[in-house]
Order: sequence, then structure tokens, then C-alpha cells
Amino acid sequence: MHELRKDPLLGRWVAVLKNSRSPSDYADYDVPSEDTKEGPCVLCPGNEGKTPKEIAAVREGGRWLSRVIPNFDPLFRIEGDLGRKGLGMYDKMNGIGADEIVIETDDHGRGPEDIGLEQVLRVVRLYRERMADLERDARMRYILVYKNSGKSAGALYLHPHSGIVATPIIPKRMKDELDGAKQYYAYKERCIFCDILREEMRLGDRVIYETKDFFAFSPFASRSPFEFWIVPKRHSCAFQEITPSETEDLSLMFMTMLKKMRTVLRTPPFNYFIHSAPNRIPRRDHWHTLGEDFHWHVEVIPRLLLTSGFEWGSGFYVLTTSPEDAAKYLREA
Repeated sequence: MHELRKDPLLGRWVAVLKNSRSPSDYADYDVPSEDTKEGPCVLCPGNEGKTPKEIAAVREGGRWLSRVIPNFDPLFRIEGDLGRKGLGMYDKMNGIGADEIVIETDDHGRGPEDIGLEQVLRVVRLYRERMADLERDARMRYILVYKNSGKSAGALYLHPHSGIVATPIIPKRMKDELDGAKQYYAYKERCIFCDILREEMRLGDRVIYETKDFFAFSPFASRSPFEFWIVPKRHSCAFQEITPSETEDLSLMFMTMLKKMRTVLRTPPFNYFIHSAPNRIPRRDHWHTLGEDFHWHVEVIPRLLLTSGFEWGSGFYVLTTSPEDAAKYLREA
């Protein structure tokens, strides 16, 4: 089992693989390529026997349209106990959690957004179903839905897929976001995301697309050129609380925005992830305003630039296209 270790200075956790890679395993690290695993696609129909046992699926007419399977080499595993230990001043635990692959479509060459709204809707429903199921396990502190598209964005397969990971801790990046929202609410007694939505609607220059239930915009202080967020208009802290009507509307938003991004940036590698509230099973450090101070949302980041030493060392991001101009290009696509 892989091991989780805590950085005592920054408070973040890292996963250390059980079997370390040798230097030769990194030989092609400097070769830019969008190629992924070659040969017969293990995620395609007909290869079900070559994948781990199916967790969930959407079927129609005797065939599957979307599937969820455990990762082939999971970073986190359901089986076992946390095994929290101290090693001198350091803290570590076992890699308990969940690591799943969502096979978004049975069509190897087309993503769900190219097949149609119904296929995107199937994928979004699977996200919700799996998150709701995983949060029933009290060991799971946080659940993240994410997508890597393109090798430079971390994708391992050409077949359209995304991932769901449940962790026994709240990751540092997410904890910072939760703490920021909590502090804003303590000061103003308002949700910071609701205030951001009102401000972006009022100004309008970073607005990209709007539906009945969702709002897409370029963040005022984006980390990456052409980054955009999708935020529900109704205040809700957890993605699992999405209504059937909102699920359909989010699917439309996903389909529209991914196509806009592809048109403007010529099919870039990208990541997206759903930031939702952590597992709300009552705990010693649970805060009671979580339902009021946090607001679930989707963040989409095209991978257009390599991160420089300055950015790695400082956490200070450099934008080569302003959020206002990025929103204009995407809005007009």
C-alpha cells in the first residue's frame, strides 16, 4: 500500500509510492507529446475482462454507454485501516481511500460533449452517484472529481475518461479554499462565491456564458490563461445536492464551454475538477457554517504554458492573457 506523509511546514500531505521508480523511468520527461498509451484500448467495449471489476455503469439496448471501474494501479485503496503513525516529528498514514476511472463513453474517438447532451448528462449523473456513495464511508474526508485531457495534462489514455478520488484527509489546496470561504463568512456573514457571482454579473466583462442555473466566467485573478469557472446560481455547498433540473443544465453548460474552449484554443490539453464540500459526517474539527460559507463549483484550466521556476518557487502565477480578454474570446466563440 502507498504511504501518505505530511509536510510539517506547509501542512500538506503527499503520497509516496510503495515501489519507487528508477531514474530511467523518467527518461522521456522532457519530450513534449500528446501521445498516450498505444495499442488496443483497454477502455473500449470488448475489453471489459481486461479491466478491474465494474463499480457502476449506464446501459441501454444491451450495451454500456458509460462505466466506472477502479483504477488499474490505484493511489488509494478501500481495503485496510488508516494506520496513523508518528515517525519522530513526522506524521504518516496508509493510502486509504478510493481511486476510480469514469469511462465517459463507449466511443473511443469522441468525448461525451461531441455525442450529445444526453451522454454528458449520463456522465454528470455518474459523478453524483459515485460521490454520494463514497461519502457514506466515514474514513473519506474529501472526494474530488477531475479530468485530465492530453498527456501534458496528466491523461494516461486516449479514450475519453475522467477520475474520482476519495482521500482520508482534506488536501491543502482545498483546505485553503475552505478556510478562505469560512473567514469571509465570519466577517461578512455572506457566501464569498455568491458575492463573486453578483459582482461578475454586475460588471459583465469576465462573463462567458449563462444558463438558467449556472454561470461561467473567467476568475478575476486566474492562475492560468483562459481558466474559467462554472458556478451554480443556487447556493449549495455540496455537488451531491444538485437537483435533476440543475443536472441537465450543468450538462448543457459543460458541453457548451468545452466546445468553446476547443474552438478558441484548438483542442488544448486541459484539466477540470469539481470542488465540493468535504464529507460532512460530524467530527471533532467540523464547523457548523460549512453549508452557508462554501459553494460548490467547477474549475477548468487549459494547459497552455509550462510552469516556470518563479511560479513553482513563489506560487505567484503569471497570466499571459488577461481574464477579461480570455472571457471575450470564449464568449464570442
